[in-house]
Amino acid sequence: MSSIKHVAIIMDGNGRWAEGRSRQRVWGHVRGSSIVSDIVEEADDRGIEALTLYAFSTENWSRPLQEINTLFSLLKKFLLKEKKRIIDNNIRFKVMGKLDGLPEETKKIIKDLENETKDLNGLKLTFAFGYGGRSEIIDTVNRLREEVKDRDVTEEDFSKYLYQPELGDVDLLIRTGGDQRISNFLLWQVAYAELYFTETPWPDFSRKEFGEIIEKVTTRERRFGYVKECEGFKISSLWAKKNKDSSHSKVNQ
Repeated sequence: MSSIKHVAIIMDGNGRWAEGRSRQRVWGHVRGSSIVSDIVEEADDRGIEALTLYAFSTENWSRPLQEINTLFSLLKKFLLKEKKRIIDNNIRFKVMGKLDGLPEETKKIIKDLENETKDLNGLKLTFAFGYGGRSEIIDTVNRLREEVKDRDVTEEDFSKYLYQPELGDVDLLIRTGGDQRISNFLLWQVAYAELYFTETPWPDFSRKEFGEIIEKVTTRERRFGYVKECEGFKISSLWAKKNKDSSHSKVNQ
């Protein structure tokens, strides 16, 4: 059974994909939005427990208004189009982030779908929209200041006050589009995540490549800072031998 339970994806490369075809950037977002359903389906088929997609960051508010409005429109269209399939496949849907800038109609669609799927126990599908990792950490600290006053805060306390604590830590973070950055995404949750950067831009990403990445990463040994006892003994022995040889060399000089 795969150790990969929570996958997060930075869906990058839409604008550059379009520009490389002499099209406007928004065309890349339109094409990229059609990929989401295939990746959700592949994650569900593989028994992934949680899939978190970075759809719109806090920094994206600085983009051209036309591009922002296109992203808003695509989110609305996705929800309306995929609502039945999400429910039929027992998927629990949520949006994580600050949605103040979204149109009221879209916010209502989100809220309604979240309520309709809140008791479903299949794949936990989350869109990070209007989201920033630093903002989440600041918000968590502020909530903790109100709730935990009589003792030191633990990592467990902190995790409980994140936007969606039920998702747990990220096991695998994928970024498409060639860049090798985390870009303020789930900063607390990716502490021990496996990182995978692919040159494939999001509009060309496929469920086949997604599956291949899952299989590759599953073969990695995830140590979480630990080593096996025999391996630790071997490292200690080599360190001791190196220091002994160094001391012996100094005496003979």
